[in-house]
Amino acid sequence: MRIFDPHIHMTSRTTDDYQAMHDAGVRAVVEPSFWLGQPRTSPASFFDYFDALLGWEPFRAGQYGITHHCALALNPKEANDPRCTPVLDALPRYLVKDSVVAVGEIGYDSMTPAEDTALAAQLQLAADHDLPALVHTPHRDKLAGLRRTIDVVRESHVPPERVLLDHLNETTVKEATDSGAWLGFSIYPDTKMDEDRMVTILKEYGTERALVNSAADWGRSDPLKTRKVGDAMLAAGFTDDDVDQVLWRNPVAFYGLSGRLQLGLPAPGTLHEGNSVLRGGE
Repeated sequence: MRIFDPHIHMTSRTTDDYQAMHDAGVRAVVEPSFWLGQPRTSPASFFDYFDALLGWEPFRAGQYGITHHCALALNPKEANDPRCTPVLDALPRYLVKDSVVAVGEIGYDSMTPAEDTALAAQLQLAADHDLPALVHTPHRDKLAGLRRTIDVVRESHVPPERVLLDHLNETTVKEATDSGAWLGFSIYPDTKMDEDRMVTILKEYGTERALVNSAADWGRSDPLKTRKVGDAMLAAGFTDDDVDQVLWRNPVAFYGLSGRLQLGLPAPGTLHEGNSVLRGGE
C-alpha cells in the first residue's frame, strides 16, 4: 500500500514518527503552514518557519525515505492578529519556491472580517502563482463556514477544481461535493473523522476527488491514520485500486496541479546546513 499524506504537520512530529510512517507505506507528504499553538509575535517568526518547511523538514523526511513538499500561507487563526498580517505582503517571494505545491492552509477559524480579507487575498495569490489552494474549513459552525468558503471561492479567480476543501465530515460533504472542489478528510483519534465514518462516506460518495489525511500535529493525533483508513477500506470490501486512488493517486493529482510535484527522492545527504538528524554518531 503506497500512501501520500496530503496534510500533516511534521514539524511537530518525531523521527520515530517518520520511521513508523515509512514502515506503514507513507512515501510522500505535504505539510501546510499552521499556527504554533501559541501566538506568534512578529512576521519574522513566520519566515524562519517557512524556511524550515523549505529546507530542514524535507531533509529530515528524506532520511526516512519520504518526499516532503509544503503549502505556505497565513493561517486562518493568525489572520486575526495584526502583528501577523504583514506576512501576506511577504508570501509572494516564498510561493515561487520549487517545493511549494499549494497556498495553504487558508480559510476560516472564527469567520471574522479579518479572515474574509486574508482568504480572498490568498486565493488571489494562488491565482497569481498558478497554485492550487488548500482550504481549512472551520471546526465550529462547519456548514455555515463551508458555505461562506464556497462563496468566497466562487468570487475568486481560482476555479473550484483547483481547491481542496479540508476537514470535511458528514454535515459538509454533500455541499462540498456539489461545489466541484476536491474533498479532504482529517482522521483523528477522538475528534473530526474516524476510519469507520470515513469508509461510510466513501461508500456513499465514491472515491473520486476524495483525499484522506492525518493532519497530525502537536495535539492528540496519529500520523498512521492514513494507513488505518486503507486497512478499513479493504476490510469493508473496497479494492486495492480504490485504496490506491484515495491514498495516492488523488493527492498526486491535486498537488500535481502546481506543476512542481516531484516524488523521486534526491540522493540523501548527511548534513543540512551543517546539521544532521543523527545524534551520538560520527
